[in-house]
Amino acid sequence: MKAYYIRVEGGRTVLEAREVAQPVAGPGQVLVKVRAASLNRGEFIVGGLTKPGEAKPAGNEAAGEVVGTGQRVMGRCAGAYAEYAVMDAREAIPLPDHLSYEQGAAIPLTFMVVHDMLVEQGRLKAGEWLLVGGIASGVGVAALQVAKALGAKVIGTSGSDQKLSRLRELGLDVAVCTRKPDFAGKVLEATGGKGANLAINTVGGSVFAEMVRSLAFEGRLAIVGYVDKQLHGEFDLETVHVNRLKIFGVSNKKRTADMRAATVKGFVADLLPLFASRRITPLVDRVFPFDRMAQAQAYMESDAHAGKIVVKL
Repeated sequence: MKAYYIRVEGGRTVLEAREVAQPVAGPGQVLVKVRAASLNRGEFIVGGLTKPGEAKPAGNEAAGEVVGTGQRVMGRCAGAYAEYAVMDAREAIPLPDHLSYEQGAAIPLTFMVVHDMLVEQGRLKAGEWLLVGGIASGVGVAALQVAKALGAKVIGTSGSDQKLSRLRELGLDVAVCTRKPDFAGKVLEATGGKGANLAINTVGGSVFAEMVRSLAFEGRLAIVGYVDKQLHGEFDLETVHVNRLKIFGVSNKKRTADMRAATVKGFVADLLPLFASRRITPLVDRVFPFDRMAQAQAYMESDAHAGKIVVKL
C-alpha cells in the first residue's frame, strides 16, 4: 500500500511516499481503510512530534471504514497518511452519518485536545470569557466552536483580519488583529477590566507573559503549542501568586494508552452529541488529494488556512 513517512532534513520536516506492507490489527485493535486524514502543525515542527533520526510513519488522525464490518469511524492513530491504518479499538469513534470522511478526519485529535483544555482541566463555564491566542489554527477554531456551544464568550487573536472575519461567523465575540504580545489591554477592556477566565496559548513563549497579564482572578492558562518555537517566556510570579492563577499543559506525549482511551470516553460523552445534533460542524479549510501531500504541507506552513487541512484518499 502507499503511505507517507516523515523525517527531518536540513532543519525542516520532509514527507516521502513509500510502498509498504498493509498493517495487521493486533489484539484490541481494528484495521481501518483510510478515506481521509488531516494535518496537524505539531507533527511538522522539528523537535515537536518529529525529531531527527529515522523516518517514521506520518499522520496522527484519520476517518474511514473498519475492515470486516464497514463501520464508519474516526480516530487518532499513528501512520494515518496511508491507505490503511491500525487504531486502538477504544480510539475508533463512530462517525455521525451526516458528516463526510473529510469532516471526520478533522475532529479526533483537535477536539479531544479542546475537550482536555476546556472541559477536563479548564472547567470553562457558561458566561465565562475564553481567550484564544492564534485562534485561526485548527485547535483555535475548535476551541471557539466548543466554547460557544458551552455558552462562553470568546476573544481571539490572529494576524489576519480576513481570518478573524470568517471566525466572527462562527460566533467569535471579540477579534484582536495582532501577532504581537500587545493584546492584554483589549482583553481587559472587553471583559470590563476583569480579564479572561481561561486562556489558551497555541503560539508559545513570545506571548506567555501577555497571556498571564490577560487573566482574571483565579484564571486558568492552557499551554498547548509553540509555533513561534520559543520554549521560554517571562514569568511574573507576583501576578500568578496574587491572582491565584492556574497554568497547565495539554499534551499526550507521556500519556499511556489507557489514559488516552479515558480521554476518548470523555469526548464521546461531552462533545460527540454536539456533532451528532449538528450544533458543531468542523471547519475544513481545504482538501487536497492524497498524492498532493507535499502541497498540503506547504499550504499549512504558509499559514494561509483557518481551521483544518485534510487529504482525501
